[in-house]
Amino acid sequence: MDRGGDKHHHHHHHPQQLPLAKSARQHRYNEWIFRDVPSDITIEVNGGAFSLHKFPLVSRSGRIRKLVAEHRDSDISRVELLNLPGGAETFELAAKFCYGINFEITSENVAQLCCISDFLEMTEEFSKDNLGSRAEEYLESIVCKSLEMCVEVLQQCEALLPLADELRVVSRCIDAIASKACVEQIASSFSRLEYSSSGRLHMNRQAKCDGDWWIEDLSGLRVDLYQRVITAMKCRGVRPESIGASLMNYAQKELTKKSSLWNPPGQTKVDVISVSTGHEKLVVEAIVSLLPVEKLAVPINFLFGLLRSAVILDCTISCRLDLERRIGSQLDIATLDDLLIPSFKHSGDTLFDVDTVHRILINFSQQEDSEEEMEDGSVFESDSPHSPSQTLLFKVSKLVDNYLAEIAPDANLKLAKFLVIADALPEHARTVHDGLYRAIDIYLKAHQSLSDTDKKKLCKLIDFQKLSQEAGAHAAQNERLPLQSIVQVLYFEQIRLRNSLGCSNGEDEHKPMHQSWRISSGALSAAMSPRDNYASLRRENRELKLELARLRMRLNDLEREHVCMKRDMQKSNSHKFMSSFSKKIGKLSFFGHSSSRASTSPSRQSYRTDSKVIDRTCASID
Repeated sequence: MDRGGDKHHHHHHHPQQLPLAKSARQHRYNEWIFRDVPSDITIEVNGGAFSLHKFPLVSRSGRIRKLVAEHRDSDISRVELLNLPGGAETFELAAKFCYGINFEITSENVAQLCCISDFLEMTEEFSKDNLGSRAEEYLESIVCKSLEMCVEVLQQCEALLPLADELRVVSRCIDAIASKACVEQIASSFSRLEYSSSGRLHMNRQAKCDGDWWIEDLSGLRVDLYQRVITAMKCRGVRPESIGASLMNYAQKELTKKSSLWNPPGQTKVDVISVSTGHEKLVVEAIVSLLPVEKLAVPINFLFGLLRSAVILDCTISCRLDLERRIGSQLDIATLDDLLIPSFKHSGDTLFDVDTVHRILINFSQQEDSEEEMEDGSVFESDSPHSPSQTLLFKVSKLVDNYLAEIAPDANLKLAKFLVIADALPEHARTVHDGLYRAIDIYLKAHQSLSDTDKKKLCKLIDFQKLSQEAGAHAAQNERLPLQSIVQVLYFEQIRLRNSLGCSNGEDEHKPMHQSWRISSGALSAAMSPRDNYASLRRENRELKLELARLRMRLNDLEREHVCMKRDMQKSNSHKFMSSFSKKIGKLSFFGHSSSRASTSPSRQSYRTDSKVIDRTCASID
């Protein structure tokens, strides 16, 4: 409120009432205009006209003063002010100020007053305590102290851009909102601190967090200003969870017309309503660009909801890829319903969007498992591949198998697309192949026209050793499988049976155990993660290098002895040579440590290698 006298009573007029008839506006400002002095200037503003007096206007407004001065000779009586910020309603307040009539400055009109005072040049240069400085003072001392008022002013600024931006009205309000939210967050954190029974200070997680009451206020902002506010909040360090909650709230309000996008239960095709799709596209792209980098700042089903919207609204590729990457990094917590993204393309296409899911799976497989890397950085060196842990892989493999079973009955699903999803995870991801077998069987049932070659391609994905007894029994009698696969199933079933019989009888134990080891070792190494496989390979590598070094030393010795033997043969007779040969062999002691080394498999290998070396040496001597 201006402080120069009593508060002047006036009515508030909403923006939609602005285009008033001239007579109605005339009646409104006749309440405060000088009735006894005839008007000498008419100001036309955005379709409305005000009959006023030059003197009070010229004394406060630099722009009107210049216009009057320029047309002094022709005695100007009519001035047209086009593109006046705030329209006729704001001009009326500026005119009142020129006439010295008090009115209240509020959060609903301060942005307009800042802009119109700049447009009309109502600054200190032309008059002391002018409208510009009054509006600025109110903005700084009142508005910027209150988060709610800042939001109200920003809403008013939507129609005043870019001028409100140039005058820093927008940036000051945004900075104030960000710092207020930060202060609220710190205060609410302190309020949740409490002492435990042991006397330690800790944060009470159960206590309700009251520092995020601003979320509802921000949801009324236009998307461009909302984006700027959230960006400022992120820079100030507002909690990622609070940012996430605000983004979800904003999305819910702005995208309600397309509520069917948000994970429709049991619904595959969505009718795309082309209601303000341009606006909704902007909203989705803005929200995705604002998502916090931290995992779990927003629930994964919200990310899937955004992805569905992005696909329907044909958002930018970078927007969709960003969502796919985020989802891929936490795919282990996704559900089957999340993955079932409807296909919004032409009718001949698949029921579900398989390509998007494939890209998500690639993102998951390629993610760096930084936590494990920190724990075991020494073993897992930089030249080995980054991959998710075995637990995550196991969870995702079950999810993928269920997804495959869900999409398999689709008649339009090409074999190549099915194969690419089934093969997206590394071999060691599936410890049991029952789920994969089930999905492939459903696909075979739904696509009976498949050629034998295609059937073989499909069944190559299944490791029949990794089928449970029930699945194995089913596969053995499954006529849909190619003959080669059925033979494989029967073979492994026979080995399993023989092993179980061997274990129960306890006779001829060594042979079944060795067979079972040979058959299952492949499955065992395949079930290991790349990290474990890598460590095991390094151990074997070290052992082989040692063994190789030993062999080189023995070969050098043999070569030296061979040269000596040739000399002896030339110098002496055969009897002397044989006795010397036996002595040299004794020195080399090939079999001296055989009892101590026979326990490890690499050493047994060296035993055989050594005897072959002797045979070769003797042959060369002969």
